[in-house]
Amino acid sequence: MKKRTFISLVSLSLITACSGKTPEFSNVSVHDPSVIKVDETYYVFGSHLASAKSKDLMSWTQLSSGVDDGNVLIPNVTEELSETFSWAQSDTLWAPDVIQLPDGKFYMYYDACRGDSPLSAMGIAVSDKIEGPYKNKGIILKSGMAGTGDDGEIYDATVKPNVVDPDVFFDKNGKLWMVYGSYSGGIFILELDSGTGFPLPGQGYGKKLLGGNHARIEGPYMLYSPETDYYYLFLSYGGLDANGGYNIRVARSKNPDGPFEDSEGKAMIDAQGTPGKLFDDPVYSPYGVKLMGSFEFVNTGEEPEASGAGYVSPGHNSAYYDAKSGQYYLIFHTRFPGRGEEHEVRVHQMFMNKQGWPVVAPHRYSGEIIGKYTAGEISGGYVFINHGKDITADIAESEPIELTVDGKITGAVTGTWKLAGDHTAELTIDGTVYNGVFLLEWNEAAGSQVMTFTAVSAEGVSLWGSHAAVVKK
Repeated sequence: MKKRTFISLVSLSLITACSGKTPEFSNVSVHDPSVIKVDETYYVFGSHLASAKSKDLMSWTQLSSGVDDGNVLIPNVTEELSETFSWAQSDTLWAPDVIQLPDGKFYMYYDACRGDSPLSAMGIAVSDKIEGPYKNKGIILKSGMAGTGDDGEIYDATVKPNVVDPDVFFDKNGKLWMVYGSYSGGIFILELDSGTGFPLPGQGYGKKLLGGNHARIEGPYMLYSPETDYYYLFLSYGGLDANGGYNIRVARSKNPDGPFEDSEGKAMIDAQGTPGKLFDDPVYSPYGVKLMGSFEFVNTGEEPEASGAGYVSPGHNSAYYDAKSGQYYLIFHTRFPGRGEEHEVRVHQMFMNKQGWPVVAPHRYSGEIIGKYTAGEISGGYVFINHGKDITADIAESEPIELTVDGKITGAVTGTWKLAGDHTAELTIDGTVYNGVFLLEWNEAAGSQVMTFTAVSAEGVSLWGSHAAVVKK
């Protein structure tokens, strides 16, 4: 029988233990969402001059979409950015980033690209208000030219960056940086002037962090954790469309400009393609901790059908750390099984495991706060996802397992599990140890609270589990 999307069931004790009302979600489409919080409101800015806002990271309101002169962000965009469009031979804009600098103004780092080549331009537009209007201050970088590039050397797309996908951030010492790049020559970082927002002189394209030879790696985003004192560099591997195998990865460093390593200690500067070969995914897919790829929670054909229990090509994320609550959030766009290229913004909570690597909650954020759990609450049947390490268009389908109350894992995979402290998880499967957390959260497809686990191995493979009632033997 054809597998269907699975409604997870939970015990009555877990449902009654949760005081929360049913979460309310309002969805928006913002491709490549970059997050900024202003006062008590979260904003995301994305490709094609799209933007949205939310007070709670669950219910979103669309603010803008479409590169035309009616867009509230840059009302006269076709004239305002005419030089950018002319250089990039494009009529649209790609993934931007917005940051508030010490002068109190909001700086939008916009970019345009031809798409089938790295002919791109990146610039800055500034506004007194987060919702605009933004006024162009000029182009800061160009790429894809025939001849001399912005670093004074001959432009070679296999080693020089495609100047798109900026993320601008302050390090822990107050220095301003921009990490950027997509495919082509890799991911680069530049130091910026916090007074003007422009790059400090004499850097050219900046310092290379990873990539090259047209490796399918893009969408860099940097997050500093005061908890671990690491800079986490999030990346998207693969292609962004439904068949592209987009997936979210992370590496870390003690310094904002690297060097970055993955959980195996591999140097990310070595994550690059093969000279003379386009998109040689198997060469660089072993690098980086893979947090999430395409997946679907499925049943065995006996349980009732649900919807919305999986993602296709999730990627181009941003991330946010709330210093007051100590919570981490992963914000990204994703497509969905059976829905083609349609995409929406999703937010999941993240946690640092005991090795200091992020793990991502299996279900979208619904206001949950991690708590203290017992072995009895955790034990039971789960639908289980292994995200692997490959770059693939295949959707990882869940398999049934059981976590027995005496610490065993049975079913599709076998091993042991442990609960340490209030919620720390350790799973050993086929001799490999995975560290993470247990978390009670809302399963939107099921319409109920479920116990979950999320954990990652030293090899950079992430596992998810979501509580279910039935385990097929």
